[in-house]
Amino acid sequence: MNRGFYIILAAQFLSALADNALLFAAIALLTESKAPVWHTPLLLQFFVFSYIILAPYVGSIADAFPKGRVMFVSNGIKFIGSLSMLLGLQPLFAYGIVGIGAAAYSPAKYGILTEYLPPKDLVVANGWMEGTTVAAIILGAIIGGKLANDNPHTAMIFITLLYVAAAFFNYYIPKLDIKRSLLQKNPWLILKDFWHSFIVLWSDKLGQVSLSVTTLFWGAGATLRLLVIVWAASALKYDLEQSTQLTAIVAVGIAIGSVIAARYVKIEQSIKVLPAGIAMGILMLLMIVINNVLFASMLMLAIGILSGYFVVPLNALLQHRGHELIGAGHSIAVQNFNENLGILIMTGVYGYMLSANYKIDVGLPVIGHFFTLSGVNTIILVFGLFISVSMYLITRFYKDTEYH
Repeated sequence: MNRGFYIILAAQFLSALADNALLFAAIALLTESKAPVWHTPLLLQFFVFSYIILAPYVGSIADAFPKGRVMFVSNGIKFIGSLSMLLGLQPLFAYGIVGIGAAAYSPAKYGILTEYLPPKDLVVANGWMEGTTVAAIILGAIIGGKLANDNPHTAMIFITLLYVAAAFFNYYIPKLDIKRSLLQKNPWLILKDFWHSFIVLWSDKLGQVSLSVTTLFWGAGATLRLLVIVWAASALKYDLEQSTQLTAIVAVGIAIGSVIAARYVKIEQSIKVLPAGIAMGILMLLMIVINNVLFASMLMLAIGILSGYFVVPLNALLQHRGHELIGAGHSIAVQNFNENLGILIMTGVYGYMLSANYKIDVGLPVIGHFFTLSGVNTIILVFGLFISVSMYLITRFYKDTEYH
């Protein structure tokens, strides 16, 4: 790999590190200001809203300008959001600004490798890109949690400087020739084109199953990230720093599961990994009865491994069908729209349940015992059952679908 590739890699790592650390700093600022508990899931909703609204447009913009410059400008928007939060803007609104930058950054980040490197280097390059992204998620959770737990304002200074460092590397990304101009400048026609791509991908049987699973996965993953923090505080008496370490363990598990899937699962066998999603939902139910740190860590690792194992083949299948049916750029736009819509809906339901503090009476007739689940345990029960049942129905409905 040449020098330009490592500049791209460094820019992506620093920007992703700042993104992931910022979430926990924003949570700490909300806690410090005594904001209602349901404001925490609302953070993610403010963030992903831009992904949904801008999905039809950002891919075309990324293709119409040098992608390094798109990444630089998008990172600058993230910097403005982070600086605004540091200077006292309400974290929800500031995080929403960061979301605008992240939405614009995404297609440029994924598309630049294809333009910059020869086909023979793409597999290795994508492996490095995914590896550094996972590392950024893990380190972002640990660093963000520790700094925010000690002093949220110090954490914000550090995170804002990370965006400055990312901007430095983004600026020096090699400038590439524009492969295509902005084919359509009318926003309405761009939206119609996106809607056509949306319908085409959802009308395809393999597109349906892969979109269903990846949408469910990202919605569940974002919700689990927040749920673990609340659960760890309740069941393990953890503070924010310790809770974020548990979310980092889930990320390690996803990385392990991804490697296993890449090694042993071929794209033609993608449908056969769906039962792992059912098992993941069932494992989540064990959170209700665990109050031991070692068991909690083992559980988070197992959930992560199953997640990575079943989502990676389905993600590859989605990329394949998207490329075949509507082209890579349109496919990424549709995928981003669906996955972030899943995050918006599932974190919204989570926030509602958190604010309502539901209680459920659970009966075990075999032993004649009844007990009450309240607060976070109610959410875990509903959440785990929803994932398991959804994955079971998807598995049953698509079990005879053949790869082509």
